[in-house]
Amino acid sequence: MKIWVPSDAVADVLSELPGVECAVFHRDVPEPPGIEDVEVWVPPLVVVSDVPGILARMRSLRLLQTVTAGVDPYRPHLPEGVVLCNARGVHDAGTAEWAAGAMIAVVREFPEFAGAQRRGAWTYRHTGALADSTVLIVGYGSIGGALERRLAGFEVEIVRVARSARDSEYGPVHGMDELPGLLPEADVVVLLVPSTPATARMVDAGFLARMKDGAVLVNAARGGVVDTGALVAELEAGRLRAALDVTDPEPLPEGHPLWSAPGVLITPHVAGSTPASGRRTLKLIRAQISRHLRGEPLDNIITDAY
Repeated sequence: MKIWVPSDAVADVLSELPGVECAVFHRDVPEPPGIEDVEVWVPPLVVVSDVPGILARMRSLRLLQTVTAGVDPYRPHLPEGVVLCNARGVHDAGTAEWAAGAMIAVVREFPEFAGAQRRGAWTYRHTGALADSTVLIVGYGSIGGALERRLAGFEVEIVRVARSARDSEYGPVHGMDELPGLLPEADVVVLLVPSTPATARMVDAGFLARMKDGAVLVNAARGGVVDTGALVAELEAGRLRAALDVTDPEPLPEGHPLWSAPGVLITPHVAGSTPASGRRTLKLIRAQISRHLRGEPLDNIITDAY
């Protein structure tokens, strides 16, 4: 069985499986030969160019296993009969840690103090705190649960929102239809929604206007979930603050107004880029390919938009 994998590390963990032939393919290496015989494709973290063209030439493809939770680069172009699976769960720890750290950094004004340190300036003042605040998690899934566990000791109230209302092990989850009424009460709004047509620019001027003065928007989802122009306007007005691991456009070009907007912390899409995520990705891929070889049911099969 021919498999295209994103790295030598993935090829190594699959090397002992019977009948498996791996070729490494990512943006920095030429396309391997034999694309028409590839049965399983594990694309790299950084999306390669011409995904529609690649999938169209993979005439033997039976399984596409991503190393990300998001599948939006692949789902619209998937050939009929190909099973699509994501990497739900492997980036929970890293992304939840980033979201917790980023909100603390913005609320406690760490970026401003870091700038003062570089200038050699002692800028004593009071700051905000997470204690006694309300954290609204929009897109409450496995990462949302991981974030809630990490915030358990910070004396905050967690409000959970998902596509539809349900109960969770930590408490009730509100439906997305309730979100407009919940936004004005939140001190921190964390975005963890998938990238779908329904979530494209869901955080528009109206969404942002409902957030309370001084609130923090934390985006660990996808850049396209937020209307960048509307967010820049709120940041420049000094009414809202933000922590962004993802942006639209991405990468964020030099000179973009987001770089110089006040009250924003920007990281270059690194929330899930941790050793823990790497170890868990390798474990998931080996388990999935083993199941595929044995004809057993796979985990994380995408049957809808996500």
